[in-house]
Amino acid sequence: MTSIKSSQAFRWTVGVGVGVMAAMGLVLLFLLTQATGNRDLYERNYALLFGLNVAVAGLLLLVIGWIALRLALRLRRGRFGSRLLVKLAAIFALVGLLPGMMIYVVSYQFVSRSIESWFDVEVEGALASGLNLGRATLDTLAADLGNKTRQAATQLSETPDALAGLALERLREQLSASDVVLWSASGQMIASAGESRFLFQPERPSVQQLRNARTQRVVTQIEGLEEMLPGGNGELTAGGAPARAGAGAAAAALAPRVKAIAVVNNPNVNVLGQFRFLQVTEVLPAGLVANAIAVQEANRQYQERALARGGLRRMYIGTLTLSLFLAVFGAVLLAVVLGNQLAKPLLVLAEGVRQVALGDLTPKAALQGKDELGGLTRSFADMTQQLADARSAVQHSMSQVDAARANLQTILDNLTAGVIVLDIRGRIQSSNPGATRILQAPLAAYQGQSLGEVPGLETFAQDVLAQFTDYLRENASHEQAHWQQSFELHTAEPGAPDHAITLIARGAKMPGTEEFLLVFDDISDMVSAQRARAWGEVARRLAHEIKNPLTPIQLSAERLEMKLTGKVGAPEQALLTKSVKTIVDQVDALKRLVNEFRDYARLPAAELKPVDLNALIAEVMQLYLGDNAVVPVTTELDPKAPPIKGDAQQLRQVIHNLLQNAQDAQEGKGAGRVVLKTEYLDSSRRVRLSVRDSGTGFPEHILKRAFEPYVTTKVKGTGLGLAVVKKIADEHGARVDISNRVVDGQVQGAQVSLSFAVVA
Repeated sequence: MTSIKSSQAFRWTVGVGVGVMAAMGLVLLFLLTQATGNRDLYERNYALLFGLNVAVAGLLLLVIGWIALRLALRLRRGRFGSRLLVKLAAIFALVGLLPGMMIYVVSYQFVSRSIESWFDVEVEGALASGLNLGRATLDTLAADLGNKTRQAATQLSETPDALAGLALERLREQLSASDVVLWSASGQMIASAGESRFLFQPERPSVQQLRNARTQRVVTQIEGLEEMLPGGNGELTAGGAPARAGAGAAAAALAPRVKAIAVVNNPNVNVLGQFRFLQVTEVLPAGLVANAIAVQEANRQYQERALARGGLRRMYIGTLTLSLFLAVFGAVLLAVVLGNQLAKPLLVLAEGVRQVALGDLTPKAALQGKDELGGLTRSFADMTQQLADARSAVQHSMSQVDAARANLQTILDNLTAGVIVLDIRGRIQSSNPGATRILQAPLAAYQGQSLGEVPGLETFAQDVLAQFTDYLRENASHEQAHWQQSFELHTAEPGAPDHAITLIARGAKMPGTEEFLLVFDDISDMVSAQRARAWGEVARRLAHEIKNPLTPIQLSAERLEMKLTGKVGAPEQALLTKSVKTIVDQVDALKRLVNEFRDYARLPAAELKPVDLNALIAEVMQLYLGDNAVVPVTTELDPKAPPIKGDAQQLRQVIHNLLQNAQDAQEGKGAGRVVLKTEYLDSSRRVRLSVRDSGTGFPEHILKRAFEPYVTTKVKGTGLGLAVVKKIADEHGARVDISNRVVDGQVQGAQVSLSFAVVA
C-alpha cells in the first residue's frame, strides 16, 4: 500500500511540474516575441526575461537531475527493474536529444551571426578612441599639476609653519591654482590660501593619501567629474583613482578639479621633526569637461546598446536551450512513465518477495489491472495472506506452549522436592531450587556436567546411575514405570561437621527423549520424628508398666529384712542384708530410668522467644566454676552473635546435657578440657552452639545412631541425653550435628553442634 501511494504521489508531482513548466515556457515565448518587436519593452524587461530564462532552465535541470538521481539510487540499491528503467530513459532521451542538439547548434549560429551584424564596429572603435583621448588628456593635466606641486613643496622645505601662509599665497598665484593647503603629518591644516580659507571644516586628505604621498613623493586625483556623469561610473578618472565615495556635500558641489598632494621633507623646520604635505587644487577647463562628458555619454549609450545586443542574443540562445531542455525532459519523463508502467508489477512482486524472505508477512500491495501481471500480484498477495494466517496460528500455539512451559517452571521452582533432569550419560540438563536446597550444592553452576562432578555427590551419583541402569534393563521386559529408592547422603555446611540426610528418590525415563527425570525429597525430619514418636511411646509404656511393680518389690524386700532380722544366724543375716540392699539399689536405679523415660516422653512444647545465648551460657557456667566441674570448661563466645529464637529452660537443659556428656567422656583421661563455643554465621544468618571435648570420640556405628534413645558408650547412664538434645533441637527448628575431632589422622575428641535461627 505504501508503494502504491508513493507511486501515485510521484505521478501527481510529475504532472503538476510538467504543467507549471509548460505554462512558464509559453509565457517566456510570448514575452520574447513582444520584446523582439518592441525595443523599449525589451530594454525595460531585460532583467525579467533573463531571470525567467535562468529560472526555467534551472528548474528543468533540477527535475532532470532528480529523475536521474532516483534512477541511480534504484540501480545502486539493486532494486528489481532499475536497469530496465535506465535503458528506457536513455533510449527516449537520445531520441529527443540528438535532433534537438542539431537544431540547437544551427539556431545558435544563426542568432549569433545575425545579431552581431546589426552593430557597426567602426563606430564602437571611434567612441573607444575618443574615450581614451579624454583619459590621456586628464592624465596629462594631473601629471603636470603633480610636477608643479612637487617643485612647490621643495620651495616650502625651508619655510617655517608661522610664515607658511604668505608662501602659500605666492605659490597659488604662481601655479594659477584655486586652492593651496599645507597639512601636518596628522592631517591638521597648518596654513591655506584660496577657497579653503572660507570653509569651516575643509576636507582633509585621508590617511591612505598621506601614506601614498610619503611613499611616492606626490599623488594626484581628479574630483567632481564623476558626479557630473550620468550613472557616476568614474571611467574618466585619472590614473584609475576615482574620488572617495565619502566626500562631503561641499566637495560634490564644487566644479571638476585636479588635486595633487606632495610631501614637504625638511624635518629640521618643526620641533617634532614630522613630515608636512602640500595640497594644490586646480579647476579643470570647462570646455575639456564638457567634451569629456559628451564622449563618456556617447560611449555609455553605445555600450548600453551593445549590452542589449548581448542580452538579446543570450535571450534567444536561452530560449533555444530551454526548448532543448523541454524536449529532453519530455523524452526522459516519457521513458520513466512508460518504463514504470511496464516494470511496476515486477517491482511490486520483487518487493513482496524480499519482504517475505525477511519474514514480513504483512498484507502486500496488489495492482488492479486486468492484465496477467496485475493478476500475478493479486495471487501473490493472497498467498502472503495465507502464510501470515498460518504463522499467526503457529505463533499462537507456540505462545501456549511457552505459557505451559513457564507454568511448569514456576511449579518446579516452588516445589519443596528436588527435581533434576539427566541425560543418558548422567550429565545435568536442568534442576530446580529445591534440588539445590536439599543437596546443598550449586547444581546450576554444574549444568552440562556430570552429577558425579558435583563435590560431595559422587556416591549419590553412582547409586542413582546404577538405579537407572537397572531400571532400563527391567523396563525393557516388564515395562516398569519408574524406580524408587531411599538414600543416605552426607553433606555439610561450610565450616560445619558432616550431617547425614535421608532421601527418598524416584526416577523415570522422559518420553520421546534420551533424558531421565530424578525426583527426590529429604525425609530426615520425618524419619527422626517417627523415631522420636516411637521412643516416646516406648518410654511412656515402660514408665507405666515398670514403675508400678517397683514400689511393692522394694517394700516387700524391706519388710522381709525387718521380719527376719535377729531370727537367723550371722551368715544368713549378712546375706539377707546384702540381698535386700541390692534389691533396693536396683529398684532405685530402675526408678531413675523410668523417670528419665517419662521426662523424655513428656518433654513440653518449646515456647520460642528472643534469647541471648551468650548471656544464657554465662548463667549456666556459674555451676561449672571451680570445684563444681570435674573437667575444666572454657567458653569462646562470639560477641557478634545476635539473639536467637528459643526456650530458655530447654536450652539450659541442652547445655547441661552436652557439658555433662563432654565431662563424662574425659573423666579419668588425664589432662584435657571442654570448650563451649558460640559463632555467628553471617552467610546463613544462624548462630552455632558447639561443645567439644578431648576424649576418645565416638565409634563409627555410634555416630550414625547417637541421637537415638538408649544409645551410649558410657558404662552408666541411659543414653537419653543426646536424644533429649535432639528432641529439643527439633522443637527449636535447629540443626544438630555430631562428629569426631580428627587431628593428624588421630581422633582427639568429639564435637556436638547446634545451629539456631536468629530473631528477624
